Amino acid sequence: IKNRGYYINSYDDRFYWLDKAKKTLLEHFKVENFDGYGINDKEAAITASGSLISYLKETQFNSLNHINKIRNYSVDEFMILDSSTQRNLELLKNIKDGSSRGSLFDVINKTVTPMGTRKLRQWLLRPLLNVDKIKKRLNAIEELNNDSILREEIKNILDKISDIERISARITYGSANARDLVSLKNSLKYIPELKQLLTNSNSNFLKEIHEINPLDELVNFIDEAIKEDPNTSLREGNIIKKGYNSELDELRMLSTNAKEWLAKFEEDEREKTGIKNLKIKYNKVFGYFIEVSKSNLSLVPESYIRKQTQANSERYFTEDLKNKENMILGAQDKIQALEYDLFLEVLKSAYEKIEGIQDIASKVSSLDCLYSLSIVSKNNNYCKPEIFEQSQIEIKQGRHPVVEILETNFVDNDCVLNDKETMKIITGPNMAGKSTYLRQNALIVLLAQIGSYVPCDSAKIGIVDRIFTRVGAYDDLSQGQSTFMVEMNETANILNNATEKSFVILDEIGRGTSTYDGFSLAWAIAEHLITKIKAKTMFATHYHQLNKMCEEFNGIKNYHISVKEENDEIIFLRKIVQGGTDKSYGIQVAKLAGLPQDVIHKAKVLMKTLEKEDQIMKTLEEEVIEKQEVEKEEGQTELEEISWRDESKKQEPKDRSQLTLEGFEK
Repeated sequence: IKNRGYYINSYDDRFYWLDKAKKTLLEHFKVENFDGYGINDKEAAITASGSLISYLKETQFNSLNHINKIRNYSVDEFMILDSSTQRNLELLKNIKDGSSRGSLFDVINKTVTPMGTRKLRQWLLRPLLNVDKIKKRLNAIEELNNDSILREEIKNILDKISDIERISARITYGSANARDLVSLKNSLKYIPELKQLLTNSNSNFLKEIHEINPLDELVNFIDEAIKEDPNTSLREGNIIKKGYNSELDELRMLSTNAKEWLAKFEEDEREKTGIKNLKIKYNKVFGYFIEVSKSNLSLVPESYIRKQTQANSERYFTEDLKNKENMILGAQDKIQALEYDLFLEVLKSAYEKIEGIQDIASKVSSLDCLYSLSIVSKNNNYCKPEIFEQSQIEIKQGRHPVVEILETNFVDNDCVLNDKETMKIITGPNMAGKSTYLRQNALIVLLAQIGSYVPCDSAKIGIVDRIFTRVGAYDDLSQGQSTFMVEMNETANILNNATEKSFVILDEIGRGTSTYDGFSLAWAIAEHLITKIKAKTMFATHYHQLNKMCEEFNGIKNYHISVKEENDEIIFLRKIVQGGTDKSYGIQVAKLAGLPQDVIHKAKVLMKTLEKEDQIMKTLEEEVIEKQEVEKEEGQTELEEISWRDESKKQEPKDRSQLTLEGFEK
């Protein structure tokens, strides 16, 4: 964990005692028991969350009132996506440079608000397992797809809404400023318009969003109290509107009149003294003072009292100026204190409505996600998937959601996995599209279970509890792990955690070690998946010998990526075809990659030599086998002869004197 850049604090066992954690949580949430939270039997969760609250109380100097609820997270609600799967499928970041460009999230994220972006990311990493909840999202997207005017009007409103989620967090934390409240008000005032748009909605999800409470009273209160363009600093004032508080208005009037008095006092003193550059100034240390340059000191009247000497000037005050200063500063101090208190009252009112604000943030962010998935499905020609409980995957003319945008002529492919066909073994040359095909089917399943339309002509998706991936080759230097060790770690995770309802994609298992080791591992892993786990599996491999597995195990079918050969050149057709292949086209692929011609020529010569040697070895093996079979047959004949002789001996009379020459006399 330290190697990953995390900081670790150690605490003794007492810090994690269950009774201590319970007491901490009950005191924090001000409740008598956990009945309302449904966590009475979750001792490990209580210990963890209670210890976390204790840690925060020790390390944070601010109030923890913003932590106002505890929710039981159930893994049974969401598909599990481990870090390897998130990386291999490039859900949030591309593998090449780690940026979001070229990731699945980059393609589907057309959200308008920051909170919508965060929620869509959450949806992507937590696909649903409940069929009804998935269909609820799909039906809402379908309704938006069928009404482009509604969708555009929703976008126009979302454009005007600030990050209510972050503002609500600052309100609960007590750190919100006046501009936060103005942003909240200006966002909430569009909620009634949003409700009106969704009045005639048919889908349940949009109907729920329509039930949103616009918090009109809070909007009006903030509008009456807070200026439209207030200072961010509470201590600087200029926050509360004129007319909201009569005492504040009187103090402001006094302060304004005082400023007018100061301006007139400065003008009068210039005329009386003849000092044209005389100025009335103010700083926090000396208050108000009269500043006179050194060249005019002879004109200073005796009534001026020296306050400070500067390098180029002298500072003075008079009794009148001192009296007015006390009045002005007193008013300003009172204004600042009163504005601060009045702002806290408004902030308290917002805090009292925090659950409503959070509900608005949740509903608006969900609507933003639905808008995003709708616009993506329309622009990219996605279809609405059918979702089932039973275990099956049937995708017609599926496409990779990211690659199809980058390639003008993307070739679509079907994918069928069910009880009769549990595993696909896919062979074919590198660069032919095996990895893309594997990933696209995993992404289609994932998109379907977040409640999104999917890139294909049609899709029937049975609920998948986990997606496992073993794709690509890389090492992990931070953990001191080789490419092969990383590969085996990820594979072990699959074999130890996959279930019959999981979807597994494996790409080139065993290539990080010797040929015999790699092939043996690949076969054994595939056999374990098909016989023990029975998870839906797609297995891309360069070991064409694995094609023989379909002869031994039910549920396995062989496929290959079709390739066209022309004049010692190959053209990748990108189409998945039933049946295996034993051609790897390695030299042709190397040529396409730009290897020097002399290297390609040498490789061809060596390959022909090896093929001849391989053929000779095969011939010798066949001759040896044939010879062994002949010897085996001859040995069997000899054994039968010996057996016959033994039987004859058993029939010989014990007394040889009884033997006669009957039958031989003639």
